[in-house]
Amino acid sequence: MILANKETKKRVLEGVLISVILLILISSLVSCHYYRLEKKLDPEDAEFLSKVRYIITKQEEHLFLDLPKEERKKFVEDFWKRRDPDPTTEENEFKMEYFNRIERANELFVSEGRPGWLTDRGRIYILFGPPTERMTYPMGYGPSGPCQEIWYYGGFPVVFLDEFCNGTYRLVTYDLTPLRSINLMYMHELSLAQSRFQQTIRGDSRIFDFKWRVKKELGKDNSLEVMVQVEVPYTSFWFKEEENELITSVKLELELREAGGGIVWQYEKSYPVKTTEEELTKLRGKSFVIEVPFQLNPEKARLFRLNPGKIYAVLTEETSGENLRKVLEFKL
Repeated sequence: MILANKETKKRVLEGVLISVILLILISSLVSCHYYRLEKKLDPEDAEFLSKVRYIITKQEEHLFLDLPKEERKKFVEDFWKRRDPDPTTEENEFKMEYFNRIERANELFVSEGRPGWLTDRGRIYILFGPPTERMTYPMGYGPSGPCQEIWYYGGFPVVFLDEFCNGTYRLVTYDLTPLRSINLMYMHELSLAQSRFQQTIRGDSRIFDFKWRVKKELGKDNSLEVMVQVEVPYTSFWFKEEENELITSVKLELELREAGGGIVWQYEKSYPVKTTEEELTKLRGKSFVIEVPFQLNPEKARLFRLNPGKIYAVLTEETSGENLRKVLEFKL
């Protein structure tokens, strides 16, 4: 009996270990994918992603990187629009304040051999604004302590240490959770708008997005079997209520083009999405899945052997009218 229990525990531990290893491998593959996409960005898109590093969510960053070049301009417009604290005014106060803080951080923190906005002090200044009180100890804190600065936001201290007193300050207050709650009560429009947005992202966020992949299998006669799989998170939908049901629909448009730009295959179809309030709660974290199979005859499949083409997907959420376009390379 004891031996059997040991064997059972061993199998359970092995199963857990395998699951952990698989999760690490999947995470690494995803990270490598987005790292490669980031390296391919043109200077304008790379500059945007760099400048918003403190406020962009991981979901938004991945969406931006997955988009084709021509769709990124609209993403940037929507990115700032979501954070506008007062859409009725001509100016976006959040955007103005954010870039003003970057400029001010560059002026204030010049001793670290890099732009001030990229330092720890610059990051905190940009995210939370100027402190209500700033205590500096350029000669060290106490008889033998390191140089340091202590910033106070209300009664909450944020500590930066300069271990060698050479002007390079490192943030040592790692838990900023209390600061975020204080921040909601009295900070500037930048912090207020960003805090509201972050709360929305964590709660009932709705950034219209989808994941997709294309599977290909070559047949014995050199024809090509293709499966396009599209996954739309249920949190992406705008539902309307009809007779105790939540309903909407999505239109999927697919287009396969060969290297010269000619259309090889097209597809368009609307898919109804129905659920209830109770079911929607259970569907959090899950996706609405669409699968579209198609076949290319040997002659058409041959077009993609030497010269990769592209396959485009346009997804339109028909209740809100929002749409999103993505592109993947298509090759054999």
